[in-house]
Amino acid sequence: MIFEVIQIISEQVNSYLEEIGLEKTVVPENIAFLESQNEDIATALKDGVALTVINLDEEATLKNFPNHIIENTKTIYKNSIVNLNLFILFSANRDKYINSLKDISKIIEFFQGKKLFTQANTIYNRNSSAMSNVDNFRFTVELYTPTFEELNYIWGTLGGKQLPSALYKVSMIQIERDIAQAEGQLIGEFSGITKKKEQS
Repeated sequence: MIFEVIQIISEQVNSYLEEIGLEKTVVPENIAFLESQNEDIATALKDGVALTVINLDEEATLKNFPNHIIENTKTIYKNSIVNLNLFILFSANRDKYINSLKDISKIIEFFQGKKLFTQANTIYNRNSSAMSNVDNFRFTVELYTPTFEELNYIWGTLGGKQLPSALYKVSMIQIERDIAQAEGQLIGEFSGITKKKEQS
């Protein structure tokens, strides 16, 4: 579901940029490959905004929730759902610095207006084969402000060339494999006779 969420976010932001008269500049790509010798990657990152997943963590508070469903007379038990938070970075590598600032500003503006993404309120390419397994989803996107030390570490890890950027936390992405771990029968009603206590 990570790929699908990134695809949905990039499509939504690009639609907004187009709507307000700007170029559709957001491309899901690793900004660490900015100086790559790979021509395809270099072309994708030239004069655009890279959307990069830089970290993920599991939501610990939901880690041990039981996961089971009831089908007819059976209870089907599954492993706990993995609930992930993604940290995504928008990095503007436009030819002109002022355009980079403008794009980052408008991306922040978009998420200020829309923080919650669901199947019902989100338009995306549902006909794409890569998105065919997207069913119900619900996640939020919130601006995450790293400290100067964290920011320095992030850009040091990504290659050292700092660009105008915005970091967001996406909560929560659910990942579940459709496989049963065990099955059990439902407990039926108890039948019996209750006897009144004899009075002496």
